[in-house]
Amino acid sequence: MANGVLVFAEQRDGAFKKATYEALSEGARLAEKLGQPLSAVVIGSTIGHLAGEAAHYGASTVYVADVAPLAKYSTDGYAKVLVEAIHTAQPAVVLAPATAMGKDLAPRVAARLDVGLASDVVETQVENGVLTVVRPVYAGKAFATVTFRRSPAFATLRPNVFPAAAPDTSRTAEVRSIGATIVDAPQARVTDILAAAKGKIELTEASIIVSGGRGIKGPENYYLIQNLADALGGAAGASRAVVDAGWVDHSHQVGQTGKTVSPTLYIACGISGAIQHLAGMSSSKFIVAINKDPEAPIFKIADYGIVGDLFEVVPKLTEQVKTLRQN
Repeated sequence: MANGVLVFAEQRDGAFKKATYEALSEGARLAEKLGQPLSAVVIGSTIGHLAGEAAHYGASTVYVADVAPLAKYSTDGYAKVLVEAIHTAQPAVVLAPATAMGKDLAPRVAARLDVGLASDVVETQVENGVLTVVRPVYAGKAFATVTFRRSPAFATLRPNVFPAAAPDTSRTAEVRSIGATIVDAPQARVTDILAAAKGKIELTEASIIVSGGRGIKGPENYYLIQNLADALGGAAGASRAVVDAGWVDHSHQVGQTGKTVSPTLYIACGISGAIQHLAGMSSSKFIVAINKDPEAPIFKIADYGIVGDLFEVVPKLTEQVKTLRQN
């Protein structure tokens, strides 16, 4: 019989991702509504200490796969362990963050379990003990309410949408070891991971994002975007046009073919507002548009708009932010 909510608690370098805290918190809220327990699964190497942290966010049982072959993320290895955890826990609901790892892992696991997957979920609802979720469709132009025909109901949660609860450090959890034998002969082996420079805020987890579009005119001007992002303590993004032109790396791209973000504040500088870009940032809580074209489509969804030359507006805005922070 299906029982409870299971959360894939993503970790990198021995620490939980911000999206993991959000998924655990939403999992705890759903478990309470369903009147069932919350459990979590942590996969990696030398990550046993994270079991206690998962307990602080509501998990009563934590399945830990702490084995050397899983020190680096492997789709095949992680999928095998998560499937084992699901078979062991028999949850009614499985949640994972809709991060790069979650988007790679969840479909493979859902296929192995022969269950449906609702990806990039932005809202969850429980009525009469039945879970339904809401996810964007048609590049964010509409939202679909989804139910599940088979158990477990499997969903990935969009980062920065579900609030993370305050941890309760008095909570403890039962820890169960898994995954000891099923990763002996992986079909593929990860030899190296090329990580972004340390100290930079991950775009999908940033609460403030400043993005530049074709209006910056060239790669030599992207520093304006980066400076404002740094002053605000946020991350720097870009439109597809900027990335396709080779002005910045693809890791900065926001949009339908880039990253989907949901920050508290999104500042679009010199971005016209093509539907492909809007699909990646329209769920931001507050949108500020800076564009010299008053008819730019971006103004239709912006909460605040500045009609002006970004080469004048952005440097002044950056200086004002720095002054306010100093004072």
